[in-house]
Amino acid sequence: MSATNIPLTDFAPAERVPIDIIRQQALDIEKLPLTPQVLNSVLNCVLILNPQRQIVFASENVKNYLDGKTASDIIGLRPGEAFGCLHSDAHESGCGTSRFCAECGAVKAALASLAGYSDLQECRMLRLVQGQPQALDLLVYASPLQHNGKTFSLFCLTDISHQKRRRAMERIFFHDLLNSVGSLAALMEQLSEMASDELKEDLELAQGACQDAVEQILSQKDLMAAENNELSVHPEPVNALLLLDQLVKLFARHPVANERRLMMGPCPVAVALLTDPTLLRRVLGNLIKNALEASPAGSTVTVSCMPEGERIRFSVNNPGVMPQSVQLQMFHRSFTTKGDGRGLGTYSVKLITERYLGGTVGFTSEEETGTTFFILLPRRPSFKASAD
Repeated sequence: MSATNIPLTDFAPAERVPIDIIRQQALDIEKLPLTPQVLNSVLNCVLILNPQRQIVFASENVKNYLDGKTASDIIGLRPGEAFGCLHSDAHESGCGTSRFCAECGAVKAALASLAGYSDLQECRMLRLVQGQPQALDLLVYASPLQHNGKTFSLFCLTDISHQKRRRAMERIFFHDLLNSVGSLAALMEQLSEMASDELKEDLELAQGACQDAVEQILSQKDLMAAENNELSVHPEPVNALLLLDQLVKLFARHPVANERRLMMGPCPVAVALLTDPTLLRRVLGNLIKNALEASPAGSTVTVSCMPEGERIRFSVNNPGVMPQSVQLQMFHRSFTTKGDGRGLGTYSVKLITERYLGGTVGFTSEEETGTTFFILLPRRPSFKASAD
């Protein structure tokens, strides 16, 4: 194509090469040692794009997204055209050239790789499948591939639509559930003010159950945010003694503390640190609750904190001893001693403490001293940037 006849574009270069050149490039790529065998064996969908972003190779599993076409049918097309992107024909020059394409992660990744460096982007595509619109979320990793003196793009696609839908549903679920339980707690509080003395005690118990439910929901919400690197950290000065005293008073009234004693151990008055008090309460509360659940009736759980140089050690001790098989699997996400679906306690403690609070978590379990879980936190940590 002559310089005087260059197609118009609103974003990426629009030039293409003729189909005979495309076919020759495709044959050359197939002759590369192990290329088809290796790329057809990976779970990700893989494309190889020529310098004009046209497909010269497509792994066999790409056909799952082609609405009846085969991998060979899309040779010479650009990715958006192959996948049926609604914007691929918004400009006469095709995929990558419309104003919509300026926000497309797939085009950005392709351009980066053809410029000589790797890039990772998300692509949010609205496409037509059998005449019906379908949303497709892709994670795109593109890296440069040198061949015959030209730069091609090794273009890897991972379908993250399920994860995106799940996270959207989680946000809606937690929002609606917190609103419902919060409204119920407010109603209980109003009824308690108007109730007779006979009903007040029952209403206070119900109110406490609502507050506990809110805390459980928030704990799960924080855990999911932590796993997705979306948890916000809001550090402020914290008095360790005051925080532990609040937790002891709170859990002493909790049903899990029935027939058990929860007490404060050593904790100097002047112990202070910079941390997120909400997250610290959550992880310590989790350890306290676990210790109470693991303790037999009549036993004592002790909570304490002590300075250790530039760090502070928070400890929760109960008199029991964990079997070796349990100790070896501690902190694993799916391991639990409490029945199906309840194994996130110590896992979430370790995740939040070490990834977000800048501390470390550990435990000892011996006949002489019982089981002690501890959290070591720096007095002034360098916090992970908060997610909004």
